[in-house]
Amino acid sequence: MSNDPHDGATARRDALRFIAAGLLLGGWPDADPPRAATIEAAGCVLTPAQTEGPYFVDERLDRSDVRDDPATGTPRPGAVLTLDLRVVAVDGTRCTPMRGAIVDIWQCDALGNYSDVGDRRGARFLRGYQVTDADGGVRFTTIYPGAYPGRAVHIHFKVRAHVGNRDAEFTSQLYFDDILTDRVHATHPYAGAAQRRTRNARDGLYRNGGSTLTLDVATRGDAYAAAYHIGVRTS
Repeated sequence: MSNDPHDGATARRDALRFIAAGLLLGGWPDADPPRAATIEAAGCVLTPAQTEGPYFVDERLDRSDVRDDPATGTPRPGAVLTLDLRVVAVDGTRCTPMRGAIVDIWQCDALGNYSDVGDRRGARFLRGYQVTDADGGVRFTTIYPGAYPGRAVHIHFKVRAHVGNRDAEFTSQLYFDDILTDRVHATHPYAGAAQRRTRNARDGLYRNGGSTLTLDVATRGDAYAAAYHIGVRTS
């Protein structure tokens, strides 16, 4: 645990997410996500879907460490972030780990650049997927995201699974506390990030459910770690 003065609020948010911060596969259109709600019978919290955005590329990169471009093997510079995600299936009154779901993440680098789009087409840094294990878990090693104009600092994620007799997917975004981001972006190599960045309260997507998608980040030396629980309703 960090010694950050915001740990009290962090602990309260984490307790709710441990119940199972939720998503409804295939049920929430990206353009109009609902407000967070509670499934009373299951005791699982549903959180809003968010837009995929223009930068998703289905690279099919099966890897836990997403920092490098496979063509070069050179990690993208930035503060290391370990991200643990757990997908939980909500079935009636039970919440159980969901095995075999594909979880993708993608994000910008420390200078606000996405790979495989625009003049970086062909590069594949900071993209990858993992398949959930028997506990519904995946782990990624990435970097703390940088910033680009018009958006708060975020990481995109997508869950794809076979539910019943259909294939379904859900897409959303994970956010960071502004105070922590201020601290990280004051270090190398995030030069100029503060000038490019939109703070959470000024980001329209964040204002539509971002508080329930904000990560609780622990400091580990010069690195960071966060966990987030994703609940998937299956009935």
